Amino acid sequence: MERKDFETWLDNISVTFLSLTDLQKNETLDHLISLSGAVQLRHLSNNLETLLKRDFLKLLPLELSFYLLKWLDPQTLLTCCLVSKQWNKVISACTEVWQTACKNLGWQIDDSVQDALHWKKVYLKAILRMKQLEDHEAFETSSLIGHSARVYALYYKDGLLCTVFSVDYNDELDILVSGSADFTVKVWALSAGTCLNTLTGHTEWVTKVVLQKCKVKSLLHSPGDYILLSADKYEIKIWPIGREINCKCLKTLSVSEDRSICLQPRLHFDGQYIVCSSALGLYQWDFASYDILRVIKTPEIANLALLGFGDIFALLFDNRYLYIMDLRTESLISRWPLPEYRKSKRGSSFLAGEASWLNGLDGHNDTGLVFATSMPDHSIHLVLWKEHG
Repeated sequence: MERKDFETWLDNISVTFLSLTDLQKNETLDHLISLSGAVQLRHLSNNLETLLKRDFLKLLPLELSFYLLKWLDPQTLLTCCLVSKQWNKVISACTEVWQTACKNLGWQIDDSVQDALHWKKVYLKAILRMKQLEDHEAFETSSLIGHSARVYALYYKDGLLCTVFSVDYNDELDILVSGSADFTVKVWALSAGTCLNTLTGHTEWVTKVVLQKCKVKSLLHSPGDYILLSADKYEIKIWPIGREINCKCLKTLSVSEDRSICLQPRLHFDGQYIVCSSALGLYQWDFASYDILRVIKTPEIANLALLGFGDIFALLFDNRYLYIMDLRTESLISRWPLPEYRKSKRGSSFLAGEASWLNGLDGHNDTGLVFATSMPDHSIHLVLWKEHG
């Protein structure tokens, strides 16, 4: 058949073929295949593979590929990485996907990191650590031995664990503050070791003092001002403090006028929020207004006490376990068994260690001390982060 006649015949049969039903089209193709020889079948096989197995991730523009990948969950993406080297390269370089996955796990994100392959590696590290937390296998224990009598009080700061009662200090101000059993707060000159002032107003043993720079503005304080918080069994008192040592209490906070409701002997203050626990739950105050922002109820756990509070996680404990709470869902995501330790009613015999991970893990801050408590045998029991597997 001449080329021109063939093209005319092909146009006519194409019009007819397009007018057929799907079933008729299939029967037509089956008939043509039965009439084909080896050359035609080979040609059909090669072209079908190209048509039916197109690598869309390879063919699409990179920006469009990234957009489509955002709709897949991380586990599916990890499976897709096994399809080919090209898929693994494209998926691994999708920074936004892996950053979002890390954030959802409670991981801190450093936007200054420009390495396109960095965040998939971080996610793999994050998912391992979160699996350890879920399986209650993220920590390990150790002991410090050396005291010849009971350890009544522990204090931790800047990597140092000390056996002293409720204190805090600031090198810039050259000031140390201490809570006392005589219901007072004392302000000391750190370098000279002399008492500068005694603050009165508490009606119970002062179990916790926190010296912190303010981060928010209100009618009573400005960002950069140093603030002293002191807590007893029922109240939290807020004091301005600086080189002028004569200061008056700015505000007194409490969770209830009922004296049967006690504050747990721990206190968190980061310059923006105040957090304390009681039998009614975890209370979070806004430091700018002193309003209660939220109360986190934990009815399933009795006598749950606060150890540390951050943007993402809270560290809690009772007589049997150490707990990690995801503050975004207010659910407990991990626990670690504790020995029968000597729990002080004043809260001086136990404490949290490194706290930066409470604002989000980053693969580097989940090391070192998590919790410490004094034991009946005069030793100090430590709970430490387990190294990444």
